[in-house]
This record gives sequence, C-alpha cells and structure tokens, in this order.
Amino acid sequence: MRVIAGTSRGRRLAAFEGRNVRPTPDRVREALFSILQSKIGSFAGIRVLDLFAGSGALAIEALSRGAAFALLVDKDPGSLKIIRENLERCQLTNRASVFAADAWQALQGCSAGSFDLVFIDPPYGLGLAERAVIETGRLKLLSEKGILCVETAAGEPQPESVGQLLSIDSRRYGSIMINFYSYSTGEPT
Repeated sequence: MRVIAGTSRGRRLAAFEGRNVRPTPDRVREALFSILQSKIGSFAGIRVLDLFAGSGALAIEALSRGAAFALLVDKDPGSLKIIRENLERCQLTNRASVFAADAWQALQGCSAGSFDLVFIDPPYGLGLAERAVIETGRLKLLSEKGILCVETAAGEPQPESVGQLLSIDSRRYGSIMINFYSYSTGEPT
C-alpha cells in the first residue's frame, strides 16, 4: 500500500493485519481521490475527519494532497500504532491528530461544520456505516460544501438522505461500494 499523489507520493504505508481491518486497495483509493478531485477541486486547506481510520491511508492521502488538518479516529490499539507510524513515515504528524476512541464518542466531540471531507470506512456488515452517516448528518459536521465518503460492502444498505445530507453519487468496485453525500442546499440547518 502506497501514497498515490502529493508530497508523500510513493511512500509505503504499513497495514495492520486483523480480522476487521481491510485497507482500501490502492486502485479503489486512486479512483476515490480522482472523484473527490472532480467534486471538491483542490485539497489545499481542507479539514478531514477519518472515522474507523484503520491504517490512516485515506486521511494521509488527503494530507499528502494538501489538506490542512486531519483527525484520525480508531479504537483499536494495533490500528492506532500503525496510524502513528504512517503519519511519521510521511512526515505529516504536525497536521494530524490521532484520537483513540470509539467513533460515537469522537463524533460527539466535533463541532457542526468542522470538516470539509469525512471518510467513514468501518468493518463491513455490522451496520456501522449507516449509523455513522446518520450521526454525521444529525450533528451537521460537514462544512457548507463538504463531502462525506462512505465505504461499505456492495449491497450494504445506506440512507438516501439524513436531514439535508443527501446521497449524491455511488460507485462500485467489485465487492466495494463508495457512497458520496453532501448538503442539498449548500447550507446545513
């Protein structure tokens, strides 16, 4: 697993091998960031939340491409060790914060409109992705033009909308589904 583009391009990332850890494959991450580039334009200066961060690859890719800050959340000690190691490898520790907590605790501590890009990539098949979308929408964590990206197993149900947070796109990559959400009116209420 490598960083695809930006200041850390080509750097190898460590991955934690565990039952519930399944890093997003490079080809899917490359497609995801190509789509995000077309939707948000530049990554320069954006704020990122990576829930269920695993290896931290998604947030690290955004930081490498110019994101100003990323909050990486995971509760697994092995994953937290790998996230910190990967941030150090890519010399991105000064623009990231690692939060060792349950996703639900972490979400409660975030302010409305705090993030321009939110990644949700939990273990598949447990209903965690749907719950995280609902909580993110309910707490209105996205900025006015923010994007929420949710990775699930293909066929795992996801809400079409949560308040003004609407599904705007979805893409399938084999057994992986990526769903994109944003605010319907451009301004959360």
